[in-house]
Amino acid sequence: MTVTLSKVVPFLWYGKDAEEAVRLYVSLVANSSLDNVWRLSPDAENGPSGPVKVIEFTLGGVKFNAMEAGPMDTFNHSVSFVINCTDQAEVDRLWDALGEGGTYEACGWLKDRYGVSWQIVPIEFMEMMKDKDPARAKRVADAMMKMVKLEVEPLRRAYEGAKAA
Repeated sequence: MTVTLSKVVPFLWYGKDAEEAVRLYVSLVANSSLDNVWRLSPDAENGPSGPVKVIEFTLGGVKFNAMEAGPMDTFNHSVSFVINCTDQAEVDRLWDALGEGGTYEACGWLKDRYGVSWQIVPIEFMEMMKDKDPARAKRVADAMMKMVKLEVEPLRRAYEGAKAA
């Protein structure tokens, strides 16, 4: 049997509910799938105690692995996943779905109910931040710093130098 693997694959360790989390993620992001689920032998040497579930999935075309193996380390902000959104409607949809039961944070960040950190970002924001005019980029950054969920219209107004409505 030949198995093709990605060279680098993000691997997420969940204390519990890994499959539930993965099913949510793949339901929300295009080009995603739950690819495989299996269990490690409970008597594996040096492994976590108790049942261990391993999940392979694709999220937005990127391969991931997840493991449900009891509490060890919790997720934190040192690793987060950015979802680049085409418009405000996509920002709103993902913000609401991923944030439900979790915590909303500043500047487009949220932590989902499983503890994973996400940045829900309109593509237009990234384009504005790359503007060669530092004054425009600064106005956009200043506007973003006052937001929880990123809102395209106020960011556009800041970019153009218009006063907030």
